[in-house]
Amino acid sequence: MSPRSAAGQKRQQGAIETLPSGALRVAVYAGIDPVTKRRHYLREIVPAGPGAERAAEAARSRLVAEVAERRNPRTSATVDQLLDRYLDQFDGSPNTLTLYRGYVRNHISPLLGSERVGRLDAEMLDSFYAELRRCRKRCSGRKGIDHRTTGPHECDKRCRPHECKPLGATTVRHMHFILSGAFKKAVRWRWVVVSPLAQGEPPAAPKENPSPPTPSEAARIVTEACRDPDWGTQIWMAMTTGARRGEVCAIRWPAVNLDEGRESVWLRHGIRKDGRRGWVEAELKTHQQRRLALDVETVAALREHRVRCEERAASLGLELRADGFVFSESPDSSTFKIPDSVTQRYDRLAARLGIVTTLHKLRHYSATELIAGGVDIRTVAGRLGHAGGGTTTLRTYAAWVSEADQRAASGWATRMPSRPGEVAPRVRARTDPSHPYEVVAADLARRVEGGELEPGSVAPTAAELVEAHGVSVATARRAVALAKEWGVLVNDSHGRPRVADHPKAEPPADPRTADAGAATDSMYMSVVVTGLAGLRCAPRLIRCRLDDPDALRSHLVGIAKAEVPALRDAAEASWVGDFEMEVSKPGSVEPAAILRWA
Repeated sequence: MSPRSAAGQKRQQGAIETLPSGALRVAVYAGIDPVTKRRHYLREIVPAGPGAERAAEAARSRLVAEVAERRNPRTSATVDQLLDRYLDQFDGSPNTLTLYRGYVRNHISPLLGSERVGRLDAEMLDSFYAELRRCRKRCSGRKGIDHRTTGPHECDKRCRPHECKPLGATTVRHMHFILSGAFKKAVRWRWVVVSPLAQGEPPAAPKENPSPPTPSEAARIVTEACRDPDWGTQIWMAMTTGARRGEVCAIRWPAVNLDEGRESVWLRHGIRKDGRRGWVEAELKTHQQRRLALDVETVAALREHRVRCEERAASLGLELRADGFVFSESPDSSTFKIPDSVTQRYDRLAARLGIVTTLHKLRHYSATELIAGGVDIRTVAGRLGHAGGGTTTLRTYAAWVSEADQRAASGWATRMPSRPGEVAPRVRARTDPSHPYEVVAADLARRVEGGELEPGSVAPTAAELVEAHGVSVATARRAVALAKEWGVLVNDSHGRPRVADHPKAEPPADPRTADAGAATDSMYMSVVVTGLAGLRCAPRLIRCRLDDPDALRSHLVGIAKAEVPALRDAAEASWVGDFEMEVSKPGSVEPAAILRWA
């Protein structure tokens, strides 16, 4: 049909249709959707009524004008050009900028990058969000293979049939925020009249659902981590302070005060990734420094850690740097740990224990335990360094008093799991081997102690150990050397390893931990309220001797006050007899004792 009628008039653009309800639907063709490649229209419904026809005609004219504005924008710039200029002027953190550039490169540019900024509208945005929620690889819907690499290769089990996996709602919302910020600038620069993002509807924000590890899981995590004392101290520090991983990695010794009465750590910096320089020491995420009080156990752990660091440096002829990092891979503590490496090691630890959790959830654990211990939310927010998380909390942050922080630190004595005593590497390798050469050496010791290898007999050769255990020759030789350190094997006059005449049946004692087991015992404690249908309080992991009734009573009083608010101001003598305490060691079902006080 000719664009002009027989009378020479220009054909009317758009259509007005009467619906069965009597309402009028206005539709104006708006071009091809760049995402779905389908024709799309601007539509508007006008309710039935006396002035419906005039309102529908006005709506048609307005929609025609909007289409004309999009087809003839004030600039020919594309969405890619807008985003490039926007990100070049981005003043957020380097980590956020790197994240945003990745979203633009992988998702926004392939679908919307070539479109002119004036043509982007709400319907186009909805199609964009829907496509991202359908398949993150934007497949055509046909069957195919997801190859492990785009280059030439031999397919193996890593090349699997394609399965559509949508992007998460949070990721799609991030892309909405990128476009929103860019078009806000475009309006200021007069590239477009209005921003289409105001009418865009990204996925709803997922509900917050923190899932910290349970107290029993936290105890297992700490116990496993403390097989390496340095690593265990770092995990303990993350648990008790609730600091972010980069903040823990950035702690330097001058920021740690272990003097009695002033035990604290000053969080001033964080380790963050800079897109150009890699991992660097930078300001905190919220640009807000904070000083946290430390509990007794954390102070003891840091003191032990400091001694280990000094001894390690001295053994290599080095001196621990005065401004060194508390947690470092360098003997002189001159370098910081990489946060990604810390996360990966923690993930492997959790996988070994069969616990589904992440390193960041230690912050959730810290917050949960503080709140459960009766600490006010303002103090909790201050310890965690939340920049936003309740207007009342952070608007009154300046009123956060140190007394409340001290109460928060002292509360860890009853809330945190027991910190295992330090075990010397030689003792751990004999009793709980983890590396292949330790496993082989421990098996040799077991065979000697069991009489399978007689004193004075020739020890198994490295080749025999390789065949028996499936290890390398170097590993077998290292295992023999370790068995000699234990006194299980000795060299004869010809330099051949033989079974010792009097092999040591027990691993060498560690003087630093010889009395650790006698000093304290780790045990679960549950408080049973009598007279109230056997109501039980939550089990707690404490460190206390079973033959110390005063300490046990102190724990009972503290937990009962935390669980029953009505008892906080009451005299102990009036209610302590209404409670009884069941004490059992970790892993034991039967209680070791049931205690009551009159």
